[in-house]
Amino acid sequence: MNEIADQSPKTQPKKTSSPEPAAADVPRRGAFGFPLHANRAAALGEIHARPAPAISAPRALIKLCFMTEGGSKVDHAVLAELSRRHGSAPPEMQARHHTIATGKGTLRWERHTEASTYLWEGPLPRRFGEPLTGHPFGEEFPAPGTLIAGARMEIRKHSPAAMKLISGFDPATLCCSSVEGGLAVVVTDFRQDASGLTQILVLDKGMSPQRTGALAQRLFDIEIYRTLAMLGLPLAQRLSPRMRKAEDQLAALTNRMRSIETGDAEQLLDDITALAADLEADAASSLYRFGASRAYDEIVNDRLDALAEEPVTGYDTWRSFLERRVAPAMRTCRSVEDRLANLSRKLARAATLLRTKVDVAVEKQNRDLLHSMNTRAKLQLRLQQTVEGLSVAAVSYYVVGLIGYVAKGSGIKHFGISDSVVTAVAVPIVVLAIWLVVRRIRRSHSDSAH
Repeated sequence: MNEIADQSPKTQPKKTSSPEPAAADVPRRGAFGFPLHANRAAALGEIHARPAPAISAPRALIKLCFMTEGGSKVDHAVLAELSRRHGSAPPEMQARHHTIATGKGTLRWERHTEASTYLWEGPLPRRFGEPLTGHPFGEEFPAPGTLIAGARMEIRKHSPAAMKLISGFDPATLCCSSVEGGLAVVVTDFRQDASGLTQILVLDKGMSPQRTGALAQRLFDIEIYRTLAMLGLPLAQRLSPRMRKAEDQLAALTNRMRSIETGDAEQLLDDITALAADLEADAASSLYRFGASRAYDEIVNDRLDALAEEPVTGYDTWRSFLERRVAPAMRTCRSVEDRLANLSRKLARAATLLRTKVDVAVEKQNRDLLHSMNTRAKLQLRLQQTVEGLSVAAVSYYVVGLIGYVAKGSGIKHFGISDSVVTAVAVPIVVLAIWLVVRRIRRSHSDSAH
């Protein structure tokens, strides 16, 4: 009744003649009409960004991973071409996953940070390991980048005959585990077949299609991400000799610092700065790769935890095999990364110590210079005082001479006073007057200086 009343003409608001705002100006509304955060859709949609396909045994799958450095345009062009071939609509430019029906199979695409994956699901061959047909991968497939990882998975019903397929794997690296609470057996030897794909066998004991798809996704993630994690190892192996050389150079530079002279400090500081610049360049170039390797290794461990493996008697588990093979490589990467950071800090400390030593030497030179300037100032003061005394005598001499000339020319001898007497009497008076004037001038200069 309330809904009908709300729709009646009496309760409808009257339309006004004011123009309606543009669609771009109207904020998006969510629950209870509240405005939505700009990134809310992306945050909520991330949990559904990698939907696991529902797979029913028996089924064959191929998953390829291409390094694309996150370039969406290349992937979009590839997907547009594949969609055109199979009569499907291409994905949107900002899409992160897309599905294309390929006859009896299905092709699923996913975009990752620096790579993209293509998963094909199709019919199972009669015999294990036989070439698959119906998939789009071949010479006509427009690869979006370089192939970094690839795996082929066959999901078969569990049976005594299916268990005999384990003998087709390499016994030296064979891994066989019971997962999903005993509902499946997963087998691999991490070897590549003639096509360059890692072989994985899943024996289903009654899983639902959703659990089968989730299990397949975890197994593919382990194979792909452990390969991506190992990309840091070649970089670590290349940097290790360079770091050893840098450590030897740093030791030599610090030994030179013990007996370095002030004049040679500038050259030593240039050497330390050049070595630090080389190390910082190596650290900057390896920062992303080592960080990505750590992240990929954590993903592999998370997927192994989710498998909850139970060992099968006589076979190795996936976790134990990867811990023996992948964990040392990851420790090597972390060790090289830590050595880079420690060496960079040591170089920074060495440069700081050298600058401190140079600053102390410069301050000592400045102190000696100020001391010498003070000594020279005292000498100049003494010389000035001597010059002032001489100047008083010289000025007094000229003034007394003038007084003598005046006495001779004025005829003062008619008054019974000799001009020589006048000159003699004027000498002390003039000297005292000149000395007082010079002293007053000096005091005025001293007061103005203060």
